[in-house]
Amino acid sequence: MWVAVLVLALTTVLFSVLDVWYFIRMFLAVLRARLQPVVKDLLKEHSFSGLVLPHDLDCLLHMNNSRYLREADFARLSYFTRSGLYSAANSVGSGIVMAACTVRYRRSLRLLEAFEIRTRLLCWDEKAFYVEQRFVAPRDGFVCAIVLGRQHVIGTSPDKVVQTMCKRKVVESPEFPDEVIHWIEYNDNSSQKLRAESGAPNNSKDQ
Repeated sequence: MWVAVLVLALTTVLFSVLDVWYFIRMFLAVLRARLQPVVKDLLKEHSFSGLVLPHDLDCLLHMNNSRYLREADFARLSYFTRSGLYSAANSVGSGIVMAACTVRYRRSLRLLEAFEIRTRLLCWDEKAFYVEQRFVAPRDGFVCAIVLGRQHVIGTSPDKVVQTMCKRKVVESPEFPDEVIHWIEYNDNSSQKLRAESGAPNNSKDQ
Protein backbone atom coordinates (compact mmCIF):
# COMPACT_ATOMS: atom_id res chain seq x y z
CA MET A 1 0.00 0.00 0.00
CA TRP A 2 2.75 2.45 0.96
CA VAL A 3 4.43 1.87 -2.41
CA ALA A 4 1.25 2.87 -4.23
CA VAL A 5 0.91 5.97 -2.05
CA LEU A 6 4.54 6.92 -2.73
CA VAL A 7 4.12 6.48 -6.47
CA LEU A 8 0.94 8.56 -6.40
CA ALA A 9 2.66 11.30 -4.39
CA LEU A 10 5.67 11.39 -6.72
CA THR A 11 3.40 11.48 -9.76
CA THR A 12 1.42 14.36 -8.25
CA VAL A 13 4.61 16.32 -7.54
CA LEU A 14 5.96 15.61 -11.03
CA PHE A 15 2.80 16.82 -12.73
CA SER A 16 2.76 19.88 -10.44
CA VAL A 17 6.28 21.10 -11.29
CA LEU A 18 6.64 19.93 -14.90
CA ASP A 19 4.48 20.04 -18.02
CA VAL A 20 4.61 16.25 -18.25
CA TRP A 21 2.14 15.99 -21.11
CA TYR A 22 4.36 18.25 -23.22
CA PHE A 23 7.31 15.88 -22.86
CA ILE A 24 5.11 12.85 -23.51
CA ARG A 25 3.79 14.46 -26.70
CA MET A 26 7.33 15.39 -27.74
CA PHE A 27 8.50 11.80 -27.26
CA LEU A 28 5.54 10.44 -29.22
CA ALA A 29 6.08 12.96 -32.03
CA VAL A 30 9.72 11.91 -32.42
CA LEU A 31 8.85 8.21 -32.19
CA ARG A 32 6.13 8.60 -34.79
CA ALA A 33 8.48 10.52 -37.10
CA ARG A 34 11.16 7.85 -36.85
CA LEU A 35 8.66 5.13 -37.71
CA GLN A 36 7.52 6.99 -40.82
CA PRO A 37 9.37 7.01 -44.17
CA VAL A 38 12.26 9.45 -44.42
CA VAL A 39 11.47 12.67 -46.32
CA LYS A 40 14.32 12.78 -48.82
CA ASP A 41 13.24 16.09 -50.37
CA LEU A 42 14.29 18.86 -47.96
CA LEU A 43 11.71 21.30 -49.37
CA LYS A 44 8.79 18.87 -49.41
CA GLU A 45 5.78 19.80 -47.29
CA HIS A 46 5.26 17.66 -44.19
CA SER A 47 1.79 17.00 -42.75
CA PHE A 48 1.13 16.48 -39.02
CA SER A 49 -2.43 15.74 -37.85
CA GLY A 50 -4.06 16.97 -34.67
CA LEU A 51 -7.38 17.19 -32.82
CA VAL A 52 -8.73 19.91 -30.53
CA LEU A 53 -9.22 18.38 -27.07
CA PRO A 54 -10.93 19.85 -23.97
CA HIS A 55 -7.64 20.95 -22.36
CA ASP A 56 -6.84 23.00 -25.50
CA LEU A 57 -9.86 25.29 -25.07
CA ASP A 58 -10.11 28.86 -23.83
CA CYS A 59 -13.13 30.52 -22.20
CA LEU A 60 -14.75 31.00 -25.63
CA LEU A 61 -14.44 27.25 -26.33
CA HIS A 62 -11.88 27.81 -29.09
CA MET A 63 -8.39 26.34 -29.16
CA ASN A 64 -6.45 28.90 -27.12
CA ASN A 65 -3.69 30.97 -28.70
CA SER A 66 -0.78 29.28 -26.97
CA ARG A 67 -1.86 25.81 -28.09
CA TYR A 68 -1.24 26.71 -31.72
CA LEU A 69 2.42 27.34 -30.98
CA ARG A 70 2.61 24.20 -28.86
CA GLU A 71 1.18 22.05 -31.65
CA ALA A 72 3.48 23.79 -34.13
CA ASP A 73 6.40 22.72 -31.92
CA PHE A 74 5.46 19.05 -32.26
CA ALA A 75 4.90 19.33 -36.02
CA ARG A 76 8.23 21.12 -36.52
CA LEU A 77 10.05 18.55 -34.40
CA SER A 78 8.49 15.80 -36.49
CA TYR A 79 9.51 17.53 -39.73
CA PHE A 80 13.12 18.11 -38.64
CA THR A 81 13.36 14.49 -37.51
CA ARG A 82 11.92 13.01 -40.70
CA SER A 83 13.89 15.30 -43.00
CA GLY A 84 17.19 14.52 -41.29
CA LEU A 85 17.96 18.14 -40.38
CA TYR A 86 18.25 17.40 -36.66
CA SER A 87 20.52 14.41 -37.27
CA ALA A 88 22.69 16.48 -39.61
CA ALA A 89 22.93 19.31 -37.08
CA ASN A 90 23.86 16.91 -34.29
CA SER A 91 26.50 15.24 -36.46
CA VAL A 92 28.38 18.55 -36.83
CA GLY A 93 27.97 19.44 -33.15
CA SER A 94 25.33 22.14 -33.58
CA GLY A 95 21.76 22.74 -32.48
CA ILE A 96 18.60 24.39 -33.81
CA VAL A 97 16.51 26.72 -31.62
CA MET A 98 13.57 29.05 -32.18
CA ALA A 99 14.78 32.67 -32.46
CA ALA A 100 11.60 34.38 -33.66
CA CYS A 101 8.02 33.44 -34.38
CA THR A 102 4.92 35.14 -35.76
CA VAL A 103 1.45 33.63 -35.86
CA ARG A 104 -1.65 34.91 -37.67
CA TYR A 105 -5.06 33.54 -36.69
CA ARG A 106 -7.73 33.40 -39.41
CA ARG A 107 -10.49 31.09 -38.16
CA SER A 108 -11.10 29.41 -34.82
CA LEU A 109 -10.58 25.71 -34.24
CA ARG A 110 -13.28 24.25 -32.01
CA LEU A 111 -13.66 21.25 -29.70
CA LEU A 112 -12.99 17.89 -31.41
CA GLU A 113 -12.22 19.61 -34.70
CA ALA A 114 -9.47 17.90 -36.69
CA PHE A 115 -6.66 19.90 -38.26
CA GLU A 116 -3.44 19.37 -40.17
CA ILE A 117 -0.23 21.29 -39.65
CA ARG A 118 1.56 21.56 -42.97
CA THR A 119 5.22 22.42 -42.40
CA ARG A 120 7.69 23.43 -45.06
CA LEU A 121 11.15 24.94 -45.19
CA LEU A 122 11.02 28.19 -47.13
CA CYS A 123 14.66 29.28 -47.22
CA TRP A 124 17.77 29.88 -45.13
CA ASP A 125 20.56 32.42 -44.70
CA GLU A 126 23.92 32.39 -42.93
CA LYS A 127 22.31 32.06 -39.49
CA ALA A 128 18.87 30.47 -39.63
CA PHE A 129 16.23 28.38 -41.35
CA TYR A 130 12.86 30.01 -42.11
CA VAL A 131 9.90 27.66 -41.67
CA GLU A 132 6.23 28.12 -42.52
CA GLN A 133 3.51 26.11 -40.76
CA ARG A 134 -0.14 26.19 -41.82
CA PHE A 135 -3.04 24.95 -39.68
CA VAL A 136 -5.46 23.55 -42.27
CA ALA A 137 -9.01 22.31 -41.70
CA PRO A 138 -9.33 19.05 -43.71
CA ARG A 139 -13.10 19.46 -44.11
CA ASP A 140 -12.73 22.47 -46.44
CA GLY A 141 -9.01 23.15 -46.82
CA PHE A 142 -9.22 26.53 -45.10
CA VAL A 143 -5.98 27.83 -43.54
CA CYS A 144 -7.08 28.58 -39.97
CA ALA A 145 -3.72 29.93 -38.82
CA ILE A 146 -0.25 30.40 -40.23
CA VAL A 147 3.05 30.44 -38.32
CA LEU A 148 6.36 31.80 -39.57
CA GLY A 149 9.42 30.79 -37.58
CA ARG A 150 13.13 31.62 -37.61
CA GLN A 151 15.13 28.56 -36.52
CA HIS A 152 18.59 29.73 -35.46
CA VAL A 153 21.46 27.30 -36.01
CA ILE A 154 23.98 27.29 -33.13
CA GLY A 155 27.61 26.35 -33.63
CA THR A 156 27.66 26.26 -37.43
CA SER A 157 25.72 27.57 -40.44
CA PRO A 158 22.52 26.31 -42.11
CA ASP A 159 24.56 25.76 -45.30
CA LYS A 160 26.82 23.34 -43.43
CA VAL A 161 23.86 21.45 -41.99
CA VAL A 162 22.17 21.15 -45.40
CA GLN A 163 25.39 20.06 -47.09
CA THR A 164 25.94 17.43 -44.40
CA MET A 165 22.40 16.13 -44.84
CA CYS A 166 22.38 16.17 -48.65
CA LYS A 167 25.98 14.94 -49.08
CA ARG A 168 26.68 17.69 -51.57
CA LYS A 169 29.08 20.63 -51.44
CA VAL A 170 26.77 23.19 -53.06
CA VAL A 171 23.15 23.45 -51.92
CA GLU A 172 21.62 26.89 -52.39
CA SER A 173 18.67 28.30 -50.51
CA PRO A 174 15.46 28.89 -52.47
CA GLU A 175 14.59 32.52 -53.18
CA PHE A 176 13.28 34.38 -50.14
CA PRO A 177 9.51 35.07 -50.30
CA ASP A 178 8.55 38.75 -50.00
CA GLU A 179 6.82 38.24 -46.66
CA VAL A 180 9.97 36.66 -45.20
CA ILE A 181 12.11 39.57 -46.40
CA HIS A 182 9.75 42.07 -44.75
CA TRP A 183 9.58 39.97 -41.60
CA ILE A 184 13.38 39.81 -41.31
CA GLU A 185 13.53 43.58 -41.73
CA TYR A 186 10.97 44.00 -38.95
CA ASN A 187 12.96 41.72 -36.62
CA ASP A 188 16.21 43.54 -37.40
CA ASN A 189 14.60 46.93 -36.72
CA SER A 190 13.15 45.62 -33.46
CA SER A 191 16.56 44.29 -32.39
CA GLN A 192 18.27 47.60 -33.16
CA LYS A 193 15.65 49.51 -31.18
CA LEU A 194 15.96 47.22 -28.16
CA ARG A 195 19.77 47.39 -28.25
CA ALA A 196 19.59 51.18 -28.34
CA GLU A 197 17.22 51.22 -25.37
CA SER A 198 19.50 48.94 -23.34
CA GLY A 199 22.76 50.56 -24.43
CA ALA A 200 24.07 47.32 -25.94
CA PRO A 201 26.43 47.58 -28.93
CA ASN A 202 25.01 46.98 -32.42
CA ASN A 203 27.25 43.95 -32.88
CA SER A 204 25.68 42.23 -29.87
CA LYS A 205 24.63 38.61 -30.47
CA ASP A 206 21.34 39.18 -28.65
CA GLN A 207 18.29 39.11 -30.89
